[in-house]
Amino acid sequence: MRLGIFGRGRLAQAIASAAEGSETDVAWLLGHDEAPRAAVDMALDASAAPALAGHLAWALETGTDLVIGSTGWDPALLDAARARGDSLRMGILVAPNFSIGVAFMRRAALALGRLAALEPGADLGILERHHRAKRDSPSGTARLLSTALAEGCPRYAKDPVPIASLRLGAEVGFHELRLETDHEALVLSHSAKDRGIFALGALASLAWLHGKKGVFSFDDFAQELIEPLFAPPQTGPRPGRKP
Repeated sequence: MRLGIFGRGRLAQAIASAAEGSETDVAWLLGHDEAPRAAVDMALDASAAPALAGHLAWALETGTDLVIGSTGWDPALLDAARARGDSLRMGILVAPNFSIGVAFMRRAALALGRLAALEPGADLGILERHHRAKRDSPSGTARLLSTALAEGCPRYAKDPVPIASLRLGAEVGFHELRLETDHEALVLSHSAKDRGIFALGALASLAWLHGKKGVFSFDDFAQELIEPLFAPPQTGPRPGRKP
């Protein structure tokens, strides 16, 4: 599979490095204002938010599958793609975060929100930390988790879940969810140790998207792995054992 990458930042470089020795051949890594040099099977956007509109227009025009890994852009940019419906020639996958662990945490955030909804006095909050060079604040992942919390706890639909953001040092990515009551606190956190986890998730989502048509989320890809974890345990004799 020939892959083109929009962007030359940390994530783009990590994905290119992870692709070495795999069945994915990185045809180009493009910096600011550089145009695609050759046709590719798929493209991944790991650039800055202002550049996405042009990259998305190129993908729609050429029918090239596109995975969007940048954050801070206007979701309305996808309206034209969704409007095409069945006539869309390619697949688009949106991933504020490429970690399966974060996808699991989003599912857990929904349950945490539902738990908070059981007690009117319960408070929800998010703390996120990233390296000093990260531009968007709060992060796309924090927004994703905030949406899941609010889905579980409807009283946060009008007043969004508060998010505290820090930009300092070389932190790859840290997100913490908190539920606080007068009597207890429940804390869930995820810490990315290096960008390799995002690179591997990006390559896996690219392989999953290839050949599909429509607009998808990273959760659509991760659901096949995560959904069974929340399923009720099977009853009856275990396979390979007599009843």
